[in-house]
Amino acid sequence: MVARPSDLPGAPLRVLFVNDTARNGGPGRALYSILKFVDRQAIRRTLMLPRPGVISEMFDAAGLVDEIVFEPNLIENAFEPWDRAVSREDLEAPRWLKGVRLAGNIGRATYGFGKLVKYIRQSRFDLIYCNGTNACFAGAALAKASGVPALWHVHYTSVPKAVELLHDRLAALPAVGGIVCVSKPAAALFPQLSAKTEVIHNLLDTDEYARHAVKPVLREELGVGSDVVIFGSHGRVLPRKGYVEFIHGAERALAELTEDEREKVRFVVVGDTPEDLRPDHLAECRTLVAARGLGKHVHFLGFRADVRPYLADFDVTVVPSVYPDPLPLSVIEGMAMATPVIAFDVGGVAEMLADGETGVLVPGTPPDVPALAREMVRYLRDPGLRQKQGVRARARILERFGPQQAKAFEAAMFRAANKPFPREV
Repeated sequence: MVARPSDLPGAPLRVLFVNDTARNGGPGRALYSILKFVDRQAIRRTLMLPRPGVISEMFDAAGLVDEIVFEPNLIENAFEPWDRAVSREDLEAPRWLKGVRLAGNIGRATYGFGKLVKYIRQSRFDLIYCNGTNACFAGAALAKASGVPALWHVHYTSVPKAVELLHDRLAALPAVGGIVCVSKPAAALFPQLSAKTEVIHNLLDTDEYARHAVKPVLREELGVGSDVVIFGSHGRVLPRKGYVEFIHGAERALAELTEDEREKVRFVVVGDTPEDLRPDHLAECRTLVAARGLGKHVHFLGFRADVRPYLADFDVTVVPSVYPDPLPLSVIEGMAMATPVIAFDVGGVAEMLADGETGVLVPGTPPDVPALAREMVRYLRDPGLRQKQGVRARARILERFGPQQAKAFEAAMFRAANKPFPREV
């Protein structure tokens, strides 16, 4: 057996971090926070992405990895063109063109798989860190073919029924040395694999997500003063993220308010619908806002590369996801900014939010929109409640979701690679 560089005493673990998309999203942002605090002396990092984009720019600017490599045969969408990222218009292409692209992408993926196996072996990695749903599928196969173990970082609570059996078989492979899940609902996908499955919550740079660390811009952008209460939400604008329910909740809340109170409240969403998804739900939400006559009070701002200057002006964070959202970063980020959070009780939200202490959980199965509206009215009318719960929210993040979580991820990587961890967690 050929010795690996990490077999030498004190040598770092050589890890290939595979992020299956170049676009902005929860898994990429979570990995960014993890690598910010993982010990560089313990982990040597190579980041692999399909192409340059928001994620590569973010990592490159911060200098968080030793190397970034691009593998265009990491297919982000089955119908994407062969020379660029997919756009929404590509999803409306004629069937014959989509068929040609699909066939070509199958060929690209097969060729790319062989290239990656060779690259992983030649680079003498100790571990393949699979960050994202597609990365887990691909990473398990790469691990089996290359002989280098994989660690799954699971940010999802379900997979399509058509691939459930494949997913379960890949997860059970000995080549998958560990499965890290962001929440208990995510871990419930692996009931037969408890020996190699663990829950490690995402972490956040609590210094970066602090009101004093950024200059707020939202009130200035809206043209409102400090006396206006802002209920804010941020993230991908998708149907399962509950923004239609957010709009209806805002409408119900406004109907209960006095004229003076309505002048002192705004409902804001920061985010957009990714180009590889259809329809454009952001456009649908804006159309609904206009149709309901809510344009003065409800604002969908679109994508912002840095959401912190917007979060810094939120008085209350609303997370209206209506599906088992694994562990939405928007909850952690809102709480770190010292705002209480109103959220539907779905997925892993209750593992972050202490109901009645750092915000409130609203029944989410099905989503109770009238209850959401009532909580909006209650928080609007009680500034003391907002302030008290906001302080508690930030304290909870500092205690449970701060940089100290990085040690647990380090230990998980060494276990998955079957290497002794150099220090105690």
